Amino acid sequence: MAFDFKKEYKELYPSKDKPSIVKVPKMNYIVVRGKGDPNDEDSEYKTTIGLLYGIAYTIKMSKMGDHQIAGYFDFVVPPLEGFWWQDGNNEGIDYAHKDDFNFISAIRLPDFATKADFDWAMVEATQKKKQDFSKVEFLTYDEGLCIQCLHVGSYDDEPATVAKMHEFMIENGYELDVQNPRYHHEIYLSDPRKCAPEKLKTVIRHPIKKANEA
Repeated sequence: MAFDFKKEYKELYPSKDKPSIVKVPKMNYIVVRGKGDPNDEDSEYKTTIGLLYGIAYTIKMSKMGDHQIAGYFDFVVPPLEGFWWQDGNNEGIDYAHKDDFNFISAIRLPDFATKADFDWAMVEATQKKKQDFSKVEFLTYDEGLCIQCLHVGSYDDEPATVAKMHEFMIENGYELDVQNPRYHHEIYLSDPRKCAPEKLKTVIRHPIKKANEA
């Protein structure tokens, strides 16, 4: 049976809409960076998502080819994630001004996949798919202490869940710590192409620190 990150790391993929404090370990990702409103039909966000999946599935299928990845095990490609921010905004994100969004779209890599394996996948995918994958990067990210919560519903309704998270954060002696490179983070457990907006499941995660901590 293929290894499923959502099942094996349940503390990082909550199934209930209740805020919790979590220490997120360092992880490797494949990422694409961009700007603009993700809802625009021809947005940079929508046109680059396929690049991530192209590399992720090349690594997943590497066992079928000549490239041998040390410690390889079969795995379910983890869900798409997104880090979002607006220049000069340290309060999370302002949903009313999506044109100002900066994003890093990401897919988590298994721990066994190294930078060398990523480099191989970039060459392999470019040759086989005849696409330009040059926007895709390998990123090691240490997210650290965060508050998170499962949001059920439309992305535009996220502010209510964020408000609940921040109330829980303050009650437990923490404060927001949104600053480069710590961002508003979303993990998309549902495929918006196949799921009604009111049933979408998204993990929202914000970086925090102890209140009054230097």
